[in-house]
Amino acid sequence: MTFAHDTDVALRTAAALVNTGVGAFPDEQGDTLATLEALHEFYVGWGWTGRFDGDAAELEQVRRLRDRLRGVWVRAEDEAAAVEAVNELLRDGRALPQLVDHDDYGWHIHATDADAPFARRVQVEAAMAFVDVIRAGELSRLRVCAADDCDDVLVDLSRNRSRRYCDGGCGNRLAAAAYRSRQG
Repeated sequence: MTFAHDTDVALRTAAALVNTGVGAFPDEQGDTLATLEALHEFYVGWGWTGRFDGDAAELEQVRRLRDRLRGVWVRAEDEAAAVEAVNELLRDGRALPQLVDHDDYGWHIHATDADAPFARRVQVEAAMAFVDVIRAGELSRLRVCAADDCDDVLVDLSRNRSRRYCDGGCGNRLAAAAYRSRQG
């Protein structure tokens, strides 16, 4: 399943933001969005444009958003609950969808003004992407990592819906453990 470019990027960005929280391996990973530098790296690394204050208040707003976004993944098996969570994100973010064309992406949707606070823009862009997922009947593509000791989230964009593990290396870790078990 291929979503529009802006939906694809917004879904992957939302998953990446959720996964910056303390995950399955807190002793190894911890919160990877704990500093203003990490917030700036997230902003730049995911190609955001527009307003970016880069201050402690913005960092806290973005960090608080993680649990709300995770809630959509957790509710993905219950369409009505997922819709309720997405509608709340849209309402709270004061979504105002508009078609825009910039950076060689062609026409796509922005649902906030460029000068809206960064956390609000992330919230609304993620919610708009979730709208596309729900409308396409593809909520099953929003998953929690299948590793028993990991609670990171992922977006399965594979054609055959076969992705089971997060980007944190769980699939490789489990495959290596299974190989060692067979060898020894």
